[in-house]
Amino acid sequence: MTQITRIFDFPYHQLETYNLDKAFTSKYHGKWESISSQEYVNQANAISRGLLRLGVQPNDKIAVISTTNRTEWNVMDIGILQTGAQNVPIYPTISKEDYEYILNHSEATYCFVSDTTILEKLNAIKEQTKLKAIYTFDDVANEKSWKEILELGKDTSNQNDVETRKNAVKTDDLATLIYTSGTTGKPKGVMLSHKNLVSNVLDSEKRVPFDYGNSKSLSFLPVCHVFERMILYLYQYCGVEIYFAESIEKMSDNLKEIKPHVMTAVPRLYEKVYDKIVAKGSELSGVKKALFFWAVELGLKYEPYGANGWWYETQLKLARKLIFSKWKEGLGGQLDLMVSGSAALQPRLTRIFAAAQMPIMEGYGLTETSPVISVNDMRDGGFRIGTVGKIIDNVHIKIADDGEILVKGPNVMKGYYKEPEKTAEVMTDNYFHTGDIGELDTDGFLKITDRKKEMFKTSGGKYVAPALLENQFKQSRFIEQIMVIGEGEKMPAALIQLNYEFVEEWAKRHNLSFKSKVDMCSNVKLQERIQEEINEANQKFGHWEQIKKFEITPDAWTIEGGHLTPTMKMKRKVIKEIYKDLIEKIYRP
Repeated sequence: MTQITRIFDFPYHQLETYNLDKAFTSKYHGKWESISSQEYVNQANAISRGLLRLGVQPNDKIAVISTTNRTEWNVMDIGILQTGAQNVPIYPTISKEDYEYILNHSEATYCFVSDTTILEKLNAIKEQTKLKAIYTFDDVANEKSWKEILELGKDTSNQNDVETRKNAVKTDDLATLIYTSGTTGKPKGVMLSHKNLVSNVLDSEKRVPFDYGNSKSLSFLPVCHVFERMILYLYQYCGVEIYFAESIEKMSDNLKEIKPHVMTAVPRLYEKVYDKIVAKGSELSGVKKALFFWAVELGLKYEPYGANGWWYETQLKLARKLIFSKWKEGLGGQLDLMVSGSAALQPRLTRIFAAAQMPIMEGYGLTETSPVISVNDMRDGGFRIGTVGKIIDNVHIKIADDGEILVKGPNVMKGYYKEPEKTAEVMTDNYFHTGDIGELDTDGFLKITDRKKEMFKTSGGKYVAPALLENQFKQSRFIEQIMVIGEGEKMPAALIQLNYEFVEEWAKRHNLSFKSKVDMCSNVKLQERIQEEINEANQKFGHWEQIKKFEITPDAWTIEGGHLTPTMKMKRKVIKEIYKDLIEKIYRP
């Protein structure tokens, strides 16, 4: 049996243990195409041989940028790592200036990209970088294709050189540079070793109830994000077939086509899935509508392990049969497990999906921790709503005096690339400072209460934790995004981006129409309705932290607009700058 100490050991383990016919499946020109475990290994070796013939040396940096997850990304990843070089995955949605910065900072020599959209950005800055060549996964006229490297590696006569390179790679060696989509400043290159990621896979595996060798997964979170990347290694380790979703828009179709048993997502996606289901329920009438919302109300009261008693469980059984089974059917019919990471998940979503027998296991981690620190697990009482689960094996945490979560373990990064001062700022005696405030309960469940950097004081000296408030307010179907402000001001306030789809539907029901988004934002009836939502949510908070005023922003908050990071987190500084006039209007009318 292959002993797994380096990332590229996973495909060989899969081949020996499960030998899947469909290790990876992507859709090309409307047709699903698969490669087996054997083809995966063969292609990765061909890439390694081709890269050696190109002159790639150990510790060279090779960038990979893909608009969607796809088979080629994974083949390239293993092919690069086997040569002792490092894979530098880059988010497809960042600006060409950020591309230039990352390519130069990492000193990448080659770059593999998915399609023309990325190619155009790269070609604009290529001359300012050290790139020797750019290869594409899609067939693009007059451009180099990744197939040229496969072709270059067809001749197996230098496979011994590949084996020599593989044998020289040690578990503590650098495997990848992941540039964090920082909410402030330039991206930092997180150095993760083979051991960081391998240990995280092996220690997280104990928390996932897969049917080894028989499960199917649907992957669509960007693989340049460490969460999805680690999950893909975990799937490979557990013999799970991996299918790549075509896009967010096609997720619903892909779920029905693939019928996966597991998927991973960020809270925003689960919110959208839930909102769509409820919107469909709103279109029903009579008894059907009454039954639908009875089931929803019941689901929102869900507690695990039968804690609500026999009468609740009896009703739940009925709700599952009549209503929730249809929800599951709409998501392919086989989805037994969903995993959530990257941001806080609203407890109502945890409750309702668990009630619908599609539990979302919320976990917690950071790029710097490869990423998993803790995760919920339905088995053996390891699931508690409102928490991010228990700490995984071999990882240790302590809560600092100011409430910050500090982490130590084999998953903690080697540091920030070329930035020893920034590394020193976040490390104390092998403990990494997460920047998150949290608490451990007596049973060992971790609860995140806020981001240390995001907490602020009002002019009255009272602390406000914006993430807590925002999560509560986002439960309103009227609100797509909300940012709580008020540092140094007399009271907290909020900037709100409407859920346009729902507001249009609501307006129709109330015989309202809007000429434009600006017209929508200034509509008095809508503002009064939003105020009702704010008033209701405010009741859950102390007087000093309640939202006293709000303004609706006239446009959507997007990655492209600079409002959000590629992982959909708010860039608070940028949003404040974009809407400084609205903030002035709130505090200095």
